[in-house]
Amino acid sequence: MTFTLPALPYSKNDFGDLISPETFDYHHGKHHNAYIVKANELVAADPALQGKSLVELIELTAAQGPKGLFNQVGQIWNHSFYWLGLSPEKKEPTGALLELINEAFGSVDALIEKLKAEAVGHFASGWAALNLKDGKLEVTSYHDADTPVAHGAVPLLILDVWEHAYYIDYRNARPDYADKILRNAIDWDFVAQNLDGMGLTRADQPGKAS
Repeated sequence: MTFTLPALPYSKNDFGDLISPETFDYHHGKHHNAYIVKANELVAADPALQGKSLVELIELTAAQGPKGLFNQVGQIWNHSFYWLGLSPEKKEPTGALLELINEAFGSVDALIEKLKAEAVGHFASGWAALNLKDGKLEVTSYHDADTPVAHGAVPLLILDVWEHAYYIDYRNARPDYADKILRNAIDWDFVAQNLDGMGLTRADQPGKAS
């Protein structure tokens, strides 16, 4: 079976100074792709794993390993979901999503500050996330390759805080990266779409026979 690198849903030149084409070349073209190459190698070596989707492999390896494969498939899903949550056009939350934001945080700006604090305060590598839990919005974070898929969460948005996500454009200034992306480059329409509980499948890939 093989997983493939998903195409970006926009041009790598669309984000101006927020995310440079060079960052997309390395982050998407090299880092994301490297996880796919390694996952395909590991799955090919074990017939019992073949034919399973990304989500199935994440759930399986989160429970019983191997940890090496969990790291690869978790990172594939996380990156795919991250790309889908970005927009080169500045958008604003509306409708049911806006109502949930105001209920949980008081305002969109307060949510952004909460997500930024989670991203900046997260030690070392990982992901800041906005999930839906028991009908309410929740901000959390995950270490390394951990993923909302492994925790039964309803994912709405995920922000990469591994250094390779921002070092080319922001050097070590993670706060600047988090602030600029959260305020200017989030696809809130995609976030709202994920309120239907189908966010897991939007970044999934079926296992395909090679």
